[in-house]
Amino acid sequence: MAIKKYQKHIITEFKPGLELPEFRGKPGVPNDRANFMMWLGDGVLKGSPYTEAVWLWPGAANPKGGFPQHAHEHNEIIGFFGTDTKNVYDLGGEIEFWLEDEKYMLRKSCLLFIPGGMKHCPIVFRRIDRPIFHFLMEMGGAYTEKNK
Repeated sequence: MAIKKYQKHIITEFKPGLELPEFRGKPGVPNDRANFMMWLGDGVLKGSPYTEAVWLWPGAANPKGGFPQHAHEHNEIIGFFGTDTKNVYDLGGEIEFWLEDEKYMLRKSCLLFIPGGMKHCPIVFRRIDRPIFHFLMEMGGAYTEKNK
């Protein structure tokens, strides 16, 4: 079967040899906390924004905290989505998320818009009762941090 002209724009698996940022773990290798299932960025398709999709599993809470506070040069969109088909707005857990010096407790499915330069995190997974789908997109082609 011939490869179609735009087939490269449909990503269905990790690109062979792809190296993720160290804090992300191994691509496509599920563990007891999460399954980092898909990634997009310059290393996958030149010119595409940094994007990741992760399943967070029940019991994967990390009450001691995860990602430290940081900022990016580019705008970022972060999403957390519950999986209760009877109430998709119920997150099925509780996530502590910081924007600058303000703490927010996320209990509903949500999208967060983080303008470039805004400090965000730490992020603390307080409780995960049902699988939560996590989505992140940074408008640059690679994951970048500044002002740690």
